Amino acid sequence: MTSPPVPSHPHDERSVGIVSTRFIDLFSGETPLRLESGVTLGPVRVAYETYGQLNSDASNAIYICHALTGDAHVAGRHSPESKKAGWWDGMVGPGKTFDTNKYFVICSNVLGGCQGTTGPGSINPATGQPWGTNFPFITIGDMVEVQAELVRSLGIERLLAVVGGSLGGMMALDWAARFPEMPRAIVCLASSARLTAQGIAFNSVGRRAIYADPNFQNGDYYANEGPKFGLALARMIAHITYLSETSIERKFGRRLQNSDQLGYEPQQEIEFQIESYLHYQGQRFIERFDANCYLYLTRAMDYFDITQRYGSIAQALGRTKAPFFLCSYTSDWLFPPQQSREIVTALLGAGQHVTYLELEGVKGHDSFLLELEQLEALLTPFMTYVAQHPPDTTKLPPARPNPASLAISSAGGH
Repeated sequence: MTSPPVPSHPHDERSVGIVSTRFIDLFSGETPLRLESGVTLGPVRVAYETYGQLNSDASNAIYICHALTGDAHVAGRHSPESKKAGWWDGMVGPGKTFDTNKYFVICSNVLGGCQGTTGPGSINPATGQPWGTNFPFITIGDMVEVQAELVRSLGIERLLAVVGGSLGGMMALDWAARFPEMPRAIVCLASSARLTAQGIAFNSVGRRAIYADPNFQNGDYYANEGPKFGLALARMIAHITYLSETSIERKFGRRLQNSDQLGYEPQQEIEFQIESYLHYQGQRFIERFDANCYLYLTRAMDYFDITQRYGSIAQALGRTKAPFFLCSYTSDWLFPPQQSREIVTALLGAGQHVTYLELEGVKGHDSFLLELEQLEALLTPFMTYVAQHPPDTTKLPPARPNPASLAISSAGGH
């Protein structure tokens, strides 16, 4: 394991500063990880970052789960020259919602990822070559098992909270079901208990774009260029689902990119500004992501259904004593509010304590990453309450099993 990250103090006093990614090997060949498919895997290398200091009784740790194409770098910068901060830098740092003066924040790259954690691009010890599509099938539950082992390896038995949005929100729900005693609170943002048929459909089209690329070569492309066109197209398709109609209209409308008049050329690939934007997103994506990882992670999302293993949402989430914080966005059509309401209704029916916020905004599914002012103002008090009430003394008000009692707070969009 490498040395811990060394914070610095840049001009932004609310930044965690300069951080580094650490690596740890878990699940040795003698004690491998048993995947939900029945296959064993080990060792598993995990890339992770931590922020803040773990207190003496290890009671202030928060685990943040990233979304589909995220990574362990949730806050700060990797060098003074870094142009881009961590993917949730606005939420993690001194004085922010996940205040690193109070909390010890952990974030890791998921199992099956391509940002340092064992995945399809890693070397198969049996062959000495990248796994490719020979990598075993993985589920969100498998990812959570690895995260829990990482937490234990850091000397932490209980987490103050598990937090996640989108795919990360699914992981947070699985944490509550799989390890009901470990998290003291669950924060689930813009997510659901299962992916809808529409979500599966978009994932399927994205995977088809990768499969159809001649450079895919059945996933054995690591010595060559790889399916860059297919991966870029998959990202373009997915990115549309992260936006809202209002945000696209406001930002691009029908404005042309390089001309004042229509070109009347059927093969002109970029004519409107929105086309240029999507091509740019696709190009950026292929510079940092692996096509096989995209296949595995989207399929894991497809398979996720919290009711399959436990019978119902209420049975899955009803065994934990952790209070829940759920948030959805009115402009999110990929994970619309009714999916969060379904979870809230089940939690109330199970007698759980739940805070539910349905926020107005215009940025669609990505709102939990972009519209932070609303979220920070509402989530910060929840985290403060959880931190100030240890589990043995917490006396939460009883949750009434009545869907009409949902605690909904609406705030205006930016």
